Amino acid sequence: MTNSSNPQNNEDTEVSEAQFEKNEPVKWFDSDSQPDETYSINEYEITTSPNDFNIKTMYDFIKSGAINIPGFQRNYVWDIKRASKLIESIIVGLPIPQIFLYQESRNKFLVIDGQQRLMSLYYFIEQRFPKDEKRTILRRIFEENGKIPDEILGDDAYFTKFNLQLPSNLPNHPNKLNKINYSTLDEYKIAFDLRTIRNIIIKQNFPEEDDSCIYEIFNRLNSGGINLKPQEIRTSLYYSDFYNMLYRLNTLPAWRRIIGVDEPDLNMKDIEILLRGFAMLVERQEYQSSMVRFLNSFSKNCKKLRNEQIDYLEKLFHSFLEACSELPEKAFYRKTTNKFNISIFEAVFVAQCGHFFETRQLVEGKIDPEKLEELKTDTEFVEAIQSQTTSKENVNKRLQKAAIILRKEL
Repeated sequence: MTNSSNPQNNEDTEVSEAQFEKNEPVKWFDSDSQPDETYSINEYEITTSPNDFNIKTMYDFIKSGAINIPGFQRNYVWDIKRASKLIESIIVGLPIPQIFLYQESRNKFLVIDGQQRLMSLYYFIEQRFPKDEKRTILRRIFEENGKIPDEILGDDAYFTKFNLQLPSNLPNHPNKLNKINYSTLDEYKIAFDLRTIRNIIIKQNFPEEDDSCIYEIFNRLNSGGINLKPQEIRTSLYYSDFYNMLYRLNTLPAWRRIIGVDEPDLNMKDIEILLRGFAMLVERQEYQSSMVRFLNSFSKNCKKLRNEQIDYLEKLFHSFLEACSELPEKAFYRKTTNKFNISIFEAVFVAQCGHFFETRQLVEGKIDPEKLEELKTDTEFVEAIQSQTTSKENVNKRLQKAAIILRKEL
């Protein structure tokens, strides 16, 4: 690993981010017995370089979509008083904590740390401040468009005017910056626009085909205290029309019945299960005993899928759900744990859909509940779902056994 600088992750002023913690829901699925590997930074060649961008340039980057707030970041949470203090600090010349950016490609950056500051600057220059009740939908709009469209910025249903709200420094001595906005900065405007903030640009140089180091980089450098799951980062890095399709499938009542959970999983595990099923169906020959990297690679490839290919996969899944319609509840659960088992679902999905996928047809017929029970009690299959579950040998063994048992006599 090479470094052109040795930045330290300064204590961020965003205290509320550091206090933020996700509530871990009760686990409804069996975890792989061979857990997803953690990443060592030593596996990658990474360079970090300091860049001092002025505020107007950073605003232009956000406006153009060059700087993107990834989906795994939470909503903008600062109130207008806190954002006003940041603007005041810049105007009077106080130091501002550095911002960490991950260089995804040429002139395309993901924010690792500093979202609240960046968006406060952006909103101040736009002279608009987001309403509390609209921030979740604004986050979704930003992710889908890479920016906030002008028509949304101008909509009073989403935003109010951004005039600084600053307390008086002394009794009977109002703060001279109170109530001003970007257009009324007057003599402060040029200095504000040209004020620089240190940005640390992190770039992965090698390996080129695997950008999984973003997982470790984010969890080490982000000051928000967010414990991210792989799918949360994967969804942001590889967001595509294919992922939109997965989101649609994830809300289907028939699918929710199969996994036995009414509401979507907060950590996107249900999305990951769908992704894993399709990945094994489409690219199982490429699997090399690293589930995280396999799913990353498949997600990346799916960004290139044409609409008609995505439409077919969606229809194929609907036909698979129909094939499952006569199965009892918890058909994909293990009796020993009473939890949904990803390996069972994955094997059945590939076995049932494989032939039809190869011929670009839809699934016909129903899955026989007795054959499914036979599969779940098969000695070799059971061994392959309870030990070293993500090893190539056991993945192949499960898929082969499911195909033999479920497809026999057809």
